[in-house]
Parts: sequence; structure tokens; C-alpha cells
Amino acid sequence: MLTTNLLHADDGLDDGPSVSPSLHQSVNYIARDVKHLAEITAPMASEYYTRRGNPTSARLAKVIADLEGGETGMIFASGMGAIATTLMAFVQNGDHIVGQQSHYIGITEMLDKVLPRYGVTATRVDQTRVEAFERAIQPNTKLIVLETPVNPLLHLTDLRAVCDLAKSHGILTCCDSTFATSVNQRPMDFGVDIVLHSATKYIGGHHDLLAGSVTASRALVERIWDLSVTTGATAAPFNAWLALRGIRTLELRVLRQNETGLALARFLEEHPRVERVFYPGLPSHPQHELARRQMSGFGGLVTFDLKGGYSAGLAFIEKLRLAVYATSLGGVSSTVVQPAALFGNRLHDDVLVKQGITPGLIRFAAGIENTDDLIADVGQALGP
Repeated sequence: MLTTNLLHADDGLDDGPSVSPSLHQSVNYIARDVKHLAEITAPMASEYYTRRGNPTSARLAKVIADLEGGETGMIFASGMGAIATTLMAFVQNGDHIVGQQSHYIGITEMLDKVLPRYGVTATRVDQTRVEAFERAIQPNTKLIVLETPVNPLLHLTDLRAVCDLAKSHGILTCCDSTFATSVNQRPMDFGVDIVLHSATKYIGGHHDLLAGSVTASRALVERIWDLSVTTGATAAPFNAWLALRGIRTLELRVLRQNETGLALARFLEEHPRVERVFYPGLPSHPQHELARRQMSGFGGLVTFDLKGGYSAGLAFIEKLRLAVYATSLGGVSSTVVQPAALFGNRLHDDVLVKQGITPGLIRFAAGIENTDDLIADVGQALGP
């Protein structure tokens, strides 16, 4: 049923006879008359000027909103464009945000470096403890920023508990759900107000586009849209079209990645060269029961700590034949990276320690290759 909805959620939005959605590459759109001009210049209208909206982007936003169970949405030039614009739309000088100790690096830098320049403070807490969120709330807290699962150790946030807490204080919540995807988790079902995705990853699914998405109520999206017109983090129509193409197969790809992720995690947990495996689908994961409650699948991302540290990690990656050494993830090809090498030149050592990034840590993101082939490749790279 999910794939059927992904294929047909936007039926009727094109007047033409084509099976494939049209690409609206135009920047300007012709007004028939003065009355029509007033209609197309309304907030979030998609046929006036592409910085304000575009029919192809609006079509993708509708499919994602339907997938998330939200009212409406909008598309940005990147995941960070969506995140930065959303954060800035709801805070001002003197306000406070509660975030997590572990976030995507762009969110971390927004909370720690960018927003404080404009008088917005942030407290980041251990996302695995609901009481930590409660203690961090201040009278001027306007927003709680969530991400679950989070890179790279796949810690989870109890969405229901944190959202109930936020609502009791009149605080908005937004959640980056990129790693889970809408197939495995729908944050709005647990009370989240705003859902964010880096569509660059699983939604696009082919390593060939940059885009981000926001889904929320129309009232909240209009506030984000209003700022976006000024900041201009507008998605290119062609990238939105590529993401619209990619999202049609989202469920098919994610189900394969779920299967591979779980099988790979089980294999690694038994391997003598592996110190520890981080994967929410394993009973050994400290939040496994929470994962079972709020996720329908556990994803294709597996993180594991190799015995032998940094050099062992480098040797492992060099021996892989199928997974490519690349920093992004979520596409059809498997990618692998050593977080200590990826983040070491951007995060201080104390931040790396707080986020649990050890020298031998490996982040393996399964693509859609055959599961047995990937496990065999990982096995030969690890050695006996």
C-alpha cells in the first residue's frame, strides 16, 4: 500500500497526458490577468516565481507530506537549507532551544556557533534520557530539536515522551528523520510538529541530487516559507524532479536496506575482530525496545567499533570491494566511512568523545546490493 501511495499521491496535479511528472524548469510564470496575478502571488503559491515556489517542488512536497501524514510541506536546496530556515523561523534574540548532545554536524554548528551570534542560546542534552529534556527547559524555550536515530551511534529519542513534555510547556518540536526514513518511522504519529529530511539521501536514493524537505501544518509551513523567500535556499526544479523520481521506489529500497542492515549487524556482532555493534534492530542495543515501539524497520545503517583502532579501520576500508569510501549515504550503492577521519578536522576532541566517536569506529550504509554479497565482502575485508 505504501508504494502505491508513493506512486499516486500526486495524481491529477499535471494537466498533460505524460506518465512521468513534468519538469517545470521556468523561473517566471505568466499571469492571465490582474486577478490571477493576485492568486499566484499568495503565500506558498507555486506558479509565480520559483524562489517563492515551483510546481515540481510543490508536487514533491505533497508526496512527502502524504507519506509523513502531515498537512503540507516545502522543498529546499539541501537538508541544511531546510534545517537552518526552520530553526530561524521560530526563534529570535533572547529565545532558547533544547537540542541533543548528538546531532548531524550541521545542526550542531547551528546550535553551538551560528544561532548564538544572534542572541539565541541552546542547551544540548543526552537524547536517551527524557528527564534531561525536562531539566533543560527554560521559560524562554521556544523549540526542541530532535533527531532519531542519530549519526553515528544510532541513539534514539523517545518521540512520544518528549513531544508530550513539549506540548505541556507549549513548545514546538521538530525532528530530523532522515536516517529512519518515512518508511520506518513517522514522527508526526508521536506528536512531532515539524518533520525534516535531507532528501539528498534516502528520498532521492541515487547519489545524484541535493534537496531538503519540511512537513508540518500549513500555519507552521507558511512561517518557514515566509523566511525562505528572503533567505533563498530554494530547490532547483530539476533536483526536485530527480527526488520525485527517486521517492517512487523509496519503500522498495528501504525494505532491502532494512534486511541487509539487520543481517550485517548480526554477522558483525559475532565476528572476533569487532568490539561492538551499534544497530537498533539488535537486542543488544540499549534502546532496542524503544526502537520496536516507534520504528517499523531499523534501517540500513550499521556502525561498529573495530579492535585495533584507527589503523584497523583504514585497513578494513581499503580491502572492501563493493562499498565505496564516501561520506554521504542513503542511495542505491553502499557507502562506508570512518567517522574519526570524517569529523576529526571539524569537531574538537572533546566533542568526538562526547559523541562516542572512537578511532576504530566504522559507519557502513547498505545500498541495495544483494545482502549475501555485501556480507561476504565485509567478511573478507575483516579477515579471519
